[in-house]
Amino acid sequence: MAYFVKLGTGNIVEKVISVSNDIATTEQAGVDFINKLYNTKDVWKQTSYNNNIRKNFAGIGYTYDSQRDAFIAPKPFNSWILNEQTCLWEAPIAYPVDSNVNNRYKWNEEILNWELING
Repeated sequence: MAYFVKLGTGNIVEKVISVSNDIATTEQAGVDFINKLYNTKDVWKQTSYNNNIRKNFAGIGYTYDSQRDAFIAPKPFNSWILNEQTCLWEAPIAYPVDSNVNNRYKWNEEILNWELING
């Protein structure tokens, strides 16, 4: 199965659909098929579950960055920074390495640090 996303205003992903690999033998073949099927001239880009193309599998609300040829998720917190290599958002402080594997943490934007939520 090949996956395609419809881009709207600001290159924001509005829709994700699948197309048989028999039809989507190339990205352009998939785009042509979708536009014929829906009788549109919408902008479609291929995305990949295993991140073979465009860095990340796109979901609704993601942005397509044409400079990086990558899909980028919505920024989860104002303090987080985009990793230019992976196009994933990262906290300004690394997730805690803890000897207790049962401990879980969540990001607290007010204190700009990870907070233990169980343990």
